[in-house]
Amino acid sequence: MKKNIILSLIGLILLTACKNNHPKPIIGGNKDEYGCLTSAGQTWSELKQSCIQVFNEGKRLNPIDHKENTATISAFVLFNDDHSKAELFLPDEHNIILDKVSNQIYQKGEVKYDKKNGMLYQKGVATYQKERK
Repeated sequence: MKKNIILSLIGLILLTACKNNHPKPIIGGNKDEYGCLTSAGQTWSELKQSCIQVFNEGKRLNPIDHKENTATISAFVLFNDDHSKAELFLPDEHNIILDKVSNQIYQKGEVKYDKKNGMLYQKGVATYQKERK
């Protein structure tokens, strides 16, 4: 009887020792330094101070010199609630906060966005325009 109990205990110990207690990585759970789910298309907005999907909340700006049969890599512009500032999301660059300098113009340095015409200028050259529907 004691032999059966001891063998059962040893078997139980061996079975529980083999259990892997390491958590499995969550697929699609990649987060950036702000906690935004990059796999869900989230990015950090300085203007909103939260994670957003810029393609859902911002206005799409497409490149003016887009070459046919190539992927379109858009920029996006997002406004704060009182429209006194705009946040610009350019491909492969850090976000830029633009200040409203006149009725429809937002600017920081050599980057200017004309809200009325939906045009983005960099160093005086029109580079992006609002999406045509």
